[in-house]
Amino acid sequence: MVNVTATGSACAPAEFKTLLTGAKNGDTESLGKLLQWYTNYLNILASSSLDRQLRQRINPSDVVQETMLAAHRDFNAFRGSSQPEMLGWLRKIMINTLHRTFTTHVRAGKRDVRREVSIERTSQRTDESACNLAAILPGRTTSPSEPMRSREQAMDFSKQLEQLPTQYRDVIVYRVLQGLAFEEIAERMNRSNGAVRMLWLRALDQFKLTYEDSNDR
Repeated sequence: MVNVTATGSACAPAEFKTLLTGAKNGDTESLGKLLQWYTNYLNILASSSLDRQLRQRINPSDVVQETMLAAHRDFNAFRGSSQPEMLGWLRKIMINTLHRTFTTHVRAGKRDVRREVSIERTSQRTDESACNLAAILPGRTTSPSEPMRSREQAMDFSKQLEQLPTQYRDVIVYRVLQGLAFEEIAERMNRSNGAVRMLWLRALDQFKLTYEDSNDR
């Protein structure tokens, strides 16, 4: 099962400022709440950063957990004051976490897959994921040439994915973020090819409804 269920989404500017001030003053509860808001986004980032070969060795949820632990431990090193700076800082921590994971789990003697992972490549994959998610929503488009807008949408989409039933969320992550074929998804979800295709259509309908409902509030 794809774990994209952690609570939280991007916080409002006033809330962000309050929690950031508390966190910088040593309030561990404020720090925990602040970082938790970005867990869904990091799950999307991890899911879209790893290619098929790497996902056979590395669980995106484990990468996110290690990233959050490192963020808690090293928060004193964060010098930013805005949400974009927070996102950039967390993304860099995730890249370092991925590099350490590769060193631990990828056997020596094979090509160095760490060279294939960079902040730029991860950013591009995340932006493309936001574009792919936007493409399945009526009237919603974005472009990888607008990275900040794409990242804002990725944060927004992570909130909507969180609200879906697990099986709907999983099939969207597998299909849109990881780019798996229906046959591969069927194997992972222990379903028939036809059942997965029907699940995919229902998941798309629910995702669109969830997104539309959130915008009507």
